Amino acid sequence: MTFDRVGAAAAVRQLLASFGADPDAPELAATPGRVAEFWAERLAGEGVDPGLELEPLPGELEPCPVILERVPFVSTCEHHLAAFEGLATIGYLPGAGGTVGLSKLVKLIHGYANRLQVQERLTAQIGEALETRLRPAAWGVKLVAVHTCMAHRGVRTPQVPVTTVRTGGLWLNQPPSSFMY
Repeated sequence: MTFDRVGAAAAVRQLLASFGADPDAPELAATPGRVAEFWAERLAGEGVDPGLELEPLPGELEPCPVILERVPFVSTCEHHLAAFEGLATIGYLPGAGGTVGLSKLVKLIHGYANRLQVQERLTAQIGEALETRLRPAAWGVKLVAVHTCMAHRGVRTPQVPVTTVRTGGLWLNQPPSSFMY
């Protein structure tokens, strides 16, 4: 997917004008370009398959659970274009697909988070990538996030964490405590 920085900057310029602000004022003149660059970075996961990060490491390793906890992530609510951010727990028990480097799991989370999203879909996408790419004996994903769309508008209730969990394989009915909610 290509990001139209010029079009995005023009849209921000128009948005500023619709607020009654002067987009040519010295303090705002560079804002449209900066905002366009921000969104290009923020949505860098669009059109990319983060699951491709899950290439197995060579060699045989004794299967033991691999669980990363409290991985920070930031995403963007597709309904309000507002941030939601939190901590992800991701893990698996190696199976037919082998094991991957730990940084690949972080890249998987960030790859799906860098899109217009909802937390439930983000959780599902990470889980589906683990399941289909690694073919683990067990897997789990837990996201705990705070949504600025809920904190700054509507009910205006800040700092309320939202938890979503998906598990599969041997952990479907009896997940490790890391995936309990």
